[in-house]
Amino acid sequence: MSINDIKEPWVKDHLTIIEDLHTNAESGLSSSEAKERLEVSGYNRIEAGKKTSLFQVLINQFVSPFVLLLAIAAGLSFFFKEWLDGIAITAVIFINAVIGFFMEFQAERSMEALKKLTTIPARVMRNGKREEVPSEELVPGDILFVEAGDMVTADARVIQSSQLQTNESALTGESLPVEKNSLPLPSNVQLAERINMLYKGTFVALGNGYAAVVNTGMSTELGAIATMVQQAQQAATPLEKKIQSFSKKLIWITVALVIIVFIAGLLNGHELVTMLETSIALAVAAIPEGLPIVATLALAFGMLRMARHNVIVKKLSAVETLGGTNVICTDKTGTLTQNKIQVSFVQVNGAASGIDVDIPGISIRWMENESISGQPAFEHLLRIAALCNTASYEFENGIEKESGDPLETGLLKMVYASGKSAQEYRHQFSKADEIPFSSEAKVMATLHHSSSQGYYIAAKGAVEELLSHCTSVLEGNNIVRFTEEKKKQWLIAAENRAQSGLRMLAFAFRNSKEKEKDFLHHLTLAGLIGFIDPPRPEVPAAIQECKSAGIKVVMITGDHPATAQNIAQRLGLANQDDKVVHGSSMKHFKDLTDDDKAKWLKATVFARVNPQQKLDLVTFYQEKKMVVGMTGDGVNDAPALKKADIGIAMGLRGTQVAQEVADIVLKDDAFSSIVLAIRQGRAIFDNIRKFVVFLMSCNLSELLIIATASVFNLHFQLFPLQILFINLVTDVLPALALGLTKAAPHIMQRKPYSPNIAIIDKKRWTAIFVYSTIMSITTIGAVLTSHEWLHNAERWSPELCNNILFYTLIFSQILHVFNMSFEKGISFFKTEVFRNKYVWIAIAICILITMLSYWIIPLRKVLDVTIYSWQDWTVVVVFSVLSLILIQFVKKMKWVL
Repeated sequence: MSINDIKEPWVKDHLTIIEDLHTNAESGLSSSEAKERLEVSGYNRIEAGKKTSLFQVLINQFVSPFVLLLAIAAGLSFFFKEWLDGIAITAVIFINAVIGFFMEFQAERSMEALKKLTTIPARVMRNGKREEVPSEELVPGDILFVEAGDMVTADARVIQSSQLQTNESALTGESLPVEKNSLPLPSNVQLAERINMLYKGTFVALGNGYAAVVNTGMSTELGAIATMVQQAQQAATPLEKKIQSFSKKLIWITVALVIIVFIAGLLNGHELVTMLETSIALAVAAIPEGLPIVATLALAFGMLRMARHNVIVKKLSAVETLGGTNVICTDKTGTLTQNKIQVSFVQVNGAASGIDVDIPGISIRWMENESISGQPAFEHLLRIAALCNTASYEFENGIEKESGDPLETGLLKMVYASGKSAQEYRHQFSKADEIPFSSEAKVMATLHHSSSQGYYIAAKGAVEELLSHCTSVLEGNNIVRFTEEKKKQWLIAAENRAQSGLRMLAFAFRNSKEKEKDFLHHLTLAGLIGFIDPPRPEVPAAIQECKSAGIKVVMITGDHPATAQNIAQRLGLANQDDKVVHGSSMKHFKDLTDDDKAKWLKATVFARVNPQQKLDLVTFYQEKKMVVGMTGDGVNDAPALKKADIGIAMGLRGTQVAQEVADIVLKDDAFSSIVLAIRQGRAIFDNIRKFVVFLMSCNLSELLIIATASVFNLHFQLFPLQILFINLVTDVLPALALGLTKAAPHIMQRKPYSPNIAIIDKKRWTAIFVYSTIMSITTIGAVLTSHEWLHNAERWSPELCNNILFYTLIFSQILHVFNMSFEKGISFFKTEVFRNKYVWIAIAICILITMLSYWIIPLRKVLDVTIYSWQDWTVVVVFSVLSLILIQFVKKMKWVL
């Protein structure tokens, strides 16, 4: 058998693995043999996928139907020597590209982050002695030595262990350290339960051991995840899809109107060149040049606003995507929970109570039975917790300092919160001897001496194992015989609590007058303690807000099903009757039946899930047309984070790999920050719809005016340069101000937008046509009023008519921004738009720029402005305000939005 073909190494006896690897457990490989194997197996590193070049990132900014439409308009402008038009449109294209490039540039560094996990030395047996070699040079067959604090640098089969425990939360999601041994396991054991294996990228939490390397590089479990990260493809975000769809519709509308006007002009006897120039003006009028810039800046402002609340958005479009998210797949450990082991349950004398250890408040809150704290058995529990313990814990000036096994530090926190001092216990009872914990015995015991009380034996361990060493139990102040019936009751109580998700340990003691060599016998049971990784206090409220917002929250964890169910119930994520989907029962996505899909869709908790299954779940929800947000902090979350519509990584506890592939990073790791981000995302989408409606109705009004003048052969028309000036004045600033409007108060009480909903739906298209029609009618009405009533002229004055048309349209569009509130039942003066200070600033600047076009003589000549009469200015203002009044009237009558 080839050393590279070893399958399921956890199934075989460790001696068989040594034989299959053609190595020696004592002396390891020789240097020459290791060199030969390195040539065959390759370096022990994670290979990077294909990177996106800077040039490609820049090119991507220009690949969209909307940019193509702008480019065509610019090209036509240059072709017909309309230099100002062409330069202005080209500038818009490049400004938008530059903003997008600098705001969105995120190189694919996930593989680099994975590689950093291996840039450390490894200690192996080479040539019969322990040597330190670069971890990249590890090969199958190397005998790896690890101890507390080390990172495991390859996948290896344990052959010898001493109190060996590893923290595999980054890979499996399991919050508690995993005890390791060398015993063989069944073939179908899940990754998180392979207790005779060490995995690349995990950490040794306690003890030490030797293990035979079986897989290196891309053949490791970490390498498999790296492959999935490379292969996971993230589809275009909903916003990108919607803008693409909108751009295509806009192209067809523009083409149709240009053809109609062009043919109508020719039929009316206009020259070909004149109609081509008019067509350019029409194209310029149809295209809202400010849309890309305004959309980009509105999203960028949303990014900055979120950053102030510890939400770092790495990709612009992710801001809006959050607003449409309707399912959040979240990891448990470190995301919903604190990733700390805490005492959660105490049982003595048949009395039991859940407890909450509050270190900042330095107290213990008893859930059911506070009387336990005054019983002698609890005093012994505290003493045993402090003495039978090798960890350390201090709390000074609000800062926790801890080291050692997380479970043991959890015990010390309980002692501290009880008002006791572990140091005082240890000073009073000095340690004389110790029986260390082992995965075989599953019990730890220590012998202590007190000058006043003689010797004291403290022991803790797995319930069933420690109870076998107990012959008595402490009940009240009395030590009574531990009958088989009583022992059975304690075992049942421990099992019931374990099924609810607690990790249970038993605690026992014995007093002795003399020092004993073998002291683990005739112990007195003091009680049981249950441990749990506690939920974050702010998460339940955040989950409830998600539910009220129509967002499904799903827990996906590698942890034990009972633990996952317990946490889910405490968070309000699941009910007692809800079933947990176990990873072992999950089929591959391609093999799912309709019943399996229905089961997945209903479930809110998935436990013992591996990275591939997380990826399958994201794919499943996306197939159901859901916008998926995936939160996580571990290496095991990386493929699903990348595949999801919105990947959300934890900033404090999150691995670098998870942060690199995610779209959003939560600096404070707070699940509640996701709710804030979703609220902001919804507000951004609302605002995008507002300024798109504004831009389209303004530009369509220009289209209708040009088309009307051409079809009916009127004696006035807008010039291409005037159209561009109108667009530059009214497109950007008012639209940008709309993009900064605050979220409506009830925005989190409505369901998420469907991912299929267009930016401009039928109601909004109707509103656009109605708004633009009203503005066109009032603008042309201003021209007719000035001509017939004020001047009573027999002949048309094209210059005067053009000026009245020009200024009335500008002021109508500026005031039109106030029509962009779509909230029902709110007074005009109390709408979010009317109260938006940025809107007022934008209006003031737009009016100033407009008046400068009249006051500055050179600019007046360029724009062919000749209007002088105050009566004409009165007509301009009256008909501009009339446009606002008429649109408000049709909105009040609910004929349009």
